[in-house]
Amino acid sequence: MSIKFALIGCGRISPNHIRAAINNNLEIVALCDLDLKKIEYLIESTELTSDVMKYVDYKDMLEQEDIQLISIATESGNHAEIAKYCLQKGVNLIIEKPISLSLDDADEIISLSKMNNLVVSACHQNRFNKSIQKIREAILNDRFGQLLHGAAHIRWNRGESYYSQAPWRGTWSQDGGALMNQCIHNIDLLRWMMGNEVVEVFAYTDNLNHPFIEAEDLGLAIVRFKNGSYGLIEGTTNVFPSNLEETLFIFGQNGTVKAGGKSVNIIEEWLFKDGLDDPDQVKNEYKENPPSVYGFGHTPLYADVIDAIRNQRQPYVTAVDGRNALELVLAIYLSASTGKPVKLPINGISTTDFEGRFD
Repeated sequence: MSIKFALIGCGRISPNHIRAAINNNLEIVALCDLDLKKIEYLIESTELTSDVMKYVDYKDMLEQEDIQLISIATESGNHAEIAKYCLQKGVNLIIEKPISLSLDDADEIISLSKMNNLVVSACHQNRFNKSIQKIREAILNDRFGQLLHGAAHIRWNRGESYYSQAPWRGTWSQDGGALMNQCIHNIDLLRWMMGNEVVEVFAYTDNLNHPFIEAEDLGLAIVRFKNGSYGLIEGTTNVFPSNLEETLFIFGQNGTVKAGGKSVNIIEEWLFKDGLDDPDQVKNEYKENPPSVYGFGHTPLYADVIDAIRNQRQPYVTAVDGRNALELVLAIYLSASTGKPVKLPINGISTTDFEGRFD
């Protein structure tokens, strides 16, 4: 039996969601956006049939349509409110990153999903990159031995036109800065690979080159993990003149790995003491070239969520995973704003706590 699907939010990332839904044979019944022109453009650009229902109010959509799965791809500041309403109506969810902008909202989303026995997946699609899956396999097989440190570098460019296209971007109430919007995918990967449990964070953030936004365009952080390893995070949207790279390094006693490319989709270094595979062969095989930084991960993420719904299991990327990524970004913000290390876990923090930070 096909799963009936709807998308809320028809902006920049929406074609990836629609293509993933089509690739997984979902029955796309409705699209929702405050701007009907965005819905029409999405239908034309993805060759959807014109009989898809169009809504400007997601609550009205849920009253009128029978839907089993919804993806939320609105501005970040609205994710939580929409997610909580959908969960109360009994609908499974895929939520674009970040899962919310406050830890309290993330906790409520997790609680509602458990209470109503619903699947909620945070859309960290880069976990499904072939390169990342290969590195994860090496982690799980203990090929690195003791993990020493990892590094996530996101060296990108976002100019004024990017922010003027959608005024919510770069605001504390609806988004956050470079770390929350552009860098959270790689921050998620670093935390996941390095054992997930963070003890302490020390960070600097600044707005050096984007006076037209409220939040940071540069973030630098040192992360201490419970397993004794360390992490380095460098995220910026200041790189001249265009995106340079997104890289993930993992260093262990017995292994060194580097993933790079547009969205950490290419294995560039693969060195292990055990000699179980040929580094050149691995680098040649795990070398995807997606058309954009969004990569190819949405389709397998959707496939996993569909299987999770049908088999009543947790998805590969859970709501808790989404909370973990959010928590680490907020801990960086907190450390940078106080000038002090921050112990984790933290609770009750939101992006709005940092309003006026760079005024």
